[in-house]
Amino acid sequence: MRVFVTGATGWVGFAVVQELVAAGHQVLGLTRSDSGAASLAAAGAEVHRGSLEDPESLRRGAALADGVIHTAFNHDFSRYAQNSEMDRRAIEALGAELEGSDRPLLATSELPFLASGGVATEADAFHPVPGPYVRQSETAVDALAARGVRAAAVRMPLSVHGPGDHGFVPALIDIALAKGVSAYPGDGLNRWPATHRRDVARVFRLALERGAAEGPYHAIGEDGVPFKEITEVIGRRLNLPVIAMSPEESADHFGWFAMFAEMNLPATSLRTRALLNWDPAQPGLLSDMEHAGYFAD
Repeated sequence: MRVFVTGATGWVGFAVVQELVAAGHQVLGLTRSDSGAASLAAAGAEVHRGSLEDPESLRRGAALADGVIHTAFNHDFSRYAQNSEMDRRAIEALGAELEGSDRPLLATSELPFLASGGVATEADAFHPVPGPYVRQSETAVDALAARGVRAAAVRMPLSVHGPGDHGFVPALIDIALAKGVSAYPGDGLNRWPATHRRDVARVFRLALERGAAEGPYHAIGEDGVPFKEITEVIGRRLNLPVIAMSPEESADHFGWFAMFAEMNLPATSLRTRALLNWDPAQPGLLSDMEHAGYFAD
């Protein structure tokens, strides 16, 4: 299968490219830069020049492919609303090109927020986490599916970890270093689902090979790692005290990151595992933090 991958040089997208190439697929990777083109070529992928800001470049890439995996997203939190709208337009452009065919489209999404505090499953309807950082990707995917496009969402955990991670765990480490303590809000029992990036990439490949049927999929390796346990590893490795904080203290300590530190989004992937015959094979988050270069040894 020839697969068009957006975000092909990103944290998740490049792992997807590597997974697809290793499985014998042809990959057409989206990039805007010469360095990105060199990385894709070295990984055995073809290069497609374009960007999220250019929907026609996305349509041209989709027109050349048997299926599309959309992992691109601009995570600049100061422009999150604009970036979410750009993401929606990108998904619409990709879907418009695929409409009327049986070519599948997979797009990254986030876990649904359950006001009940329950454990999210694939059967739960998507409700974004309340707050300023709301993505529209799954809503866009659902709209395409209603038009007959073979589109499905892959819901991502709060931590996609592994060597080279530059996401939420490194942000926590930076905050701890800056503040001199490793802190958690309240009792710290709020849970973060987590998955190694190579296991996430395998979900995308298997779902694509299935034709994006019966989504959404949960790329969830661990249902929920208690936030306190994450901060305890950080405190021990940095030789910093680990302390609990009130909501007011937490807001000051974490700043823009406070809402993420307080998130409790446990989720299962039982249905995804059964549909795709997928079992995570890589280390869990706490083990990865010990051995994957998160701390300068």
